[in-house]
Amino acid sequence: MAFYLPGVHTPHRKHTQNSPVIRMEIPKTVTIPMAMHIGKPATPVVKVGDLVKVGTKIGQADGYISSDVYASVSGKVIRVQEFLQSNGAATTAVVIESDGEMKVDEAIVPPVVNTAEELVAAVKNSGIVGLGGAGFPTYVKLNVDPARIEYLIINGAECEPYVTSDTVTMITRDADMEYALEALHRCLGISEVIIDIENNKKDAVANMRRMADRITACNVQVKELPAKYPQGGEKVLVYHTVGRTIPTGKLPIDVGCVVLNCTTLAAIGAYLRTGMPLVEKCVTVDGGAVAEPHNVIAPIGASMNDLFACCGGLKEEPAKLLYGGPMMGITVPDAQAPVLKNTNAILALTKKEARIPKTTPCIRCGACINTCPFGLAPATIARAFAAKDVQALEELSVEACMECGTCSFVCPANRPLVQTNKLAKQFLKEERSKEERNA
Repeated sequence: MAFYLPGVHTPHRKHTQNSPVIRMEIPKTVTIPMAMHIGKPATPVVKVGDLVKVGTKIGQADGYISSDVYASVSGKVIRVQEFLQSNGAATTAVVIESDGEMKVDEAIVPPVVNTAEELVAAVKNSGIVGLGGAGFPTYVKLNVDPARIEYLIINGAECEPYVTSDTVTMITRDADMEYALEALHRCLGISEVIIDIENNKKDAVANMRRMADRITACNVQVKELPAKYPQGGEKVLVYHTVGRTIPTGKLPIDVGCVVLNCTTLAAIGAYLRTGMPLVEKCVTVDGGAVAEPHNVIAPIGASMNDLFACCGGLKEEPAKLLYGGPMMGITVPDAQAPVLKNTNAILALTKKEARIPKTTPCIRCGACINTCPFGLAPATIARAFAAKDVQALEELSVEACMECGTCSFVCPANRPLVQTNKLAKQFLKEERSKEERNA
């Protein structure tokens, strides 16, 4: 896994990069799941009939790797129900009927933050998680010995096709990002900040450089990276930024780095300024079935249908709905699915865009190996998985796969290599669990 190869050129399709950001109308209801983050779901702390306001806590974090959840509209709780997530896992969701007034909870006040402990506590209370898609509770990343942090890397690569919500953040929310960086320097002593942006996002690069020039407390650099997928992958980004390799099973902090998505950074700044927890997201709404693609500011819990409606509706029945981009996005069963904390885009793809090409036999060309960021051998992994060969899968380091999909993208035989890698990782996990139970 020591190979960090140049990646692939995916079609950009950044249709919304220069479109105005629109704020959607207040939806009639929002459905807010308790599991919008990596780790244990939050526990609902409201019941049917309760009145809530914007920023009222409705879910309490359950454990260290968990995150609080807040109401995104004011109104009445009408259901606390089981909710089936797009990955097939069940959780609980709180459904709120909006009163249309968006009244703010009286408890919302800016936090007092002057120490590392106060900063970590504030970020924990904000409900902020990784907003680039991962959903890892952000306060956990910051809850480390500050002396271990050599570099703060801000991920503005946004390498997925269609998605531009991070780019819009860097163009329009530099004040929030600046506020957060100054607090991170003051409380954690962070002195070296590198903002990574692909070189095809000229407006974002220019605005981030203007912001960097304003900050004198710490050294802020803006680094332009080649516009190649998967440039935004955390391990790839760290290597291309500071030349350090994160071993399998390790984290960026193990090589002296903390990586935050640019929208996550902006959310931290907004919370520190206002005390309003994470209750809304800027979401790219695009795909061939969308009449008027835009970036939309939406309350968390608003349905896909609500967002499509504020983008002129759908031109045709979509063949596939996705959370996120087409490379690593998750298929959504229907347009009632809600905006989550880590939803950076929703795509409504046409039959042509969602067409699954015919699979043919592997021709042993090696394209999947040559483009894998970690130098894995997906075709060989596929054969080992078909044989249910646990030892071979371990030797082939299948667990190092970041599931970026470059192997499937370049495969001339159109084989579902990344899907097979995911299944192989799950198979290996299950087999190890069996061994532990039988030991």
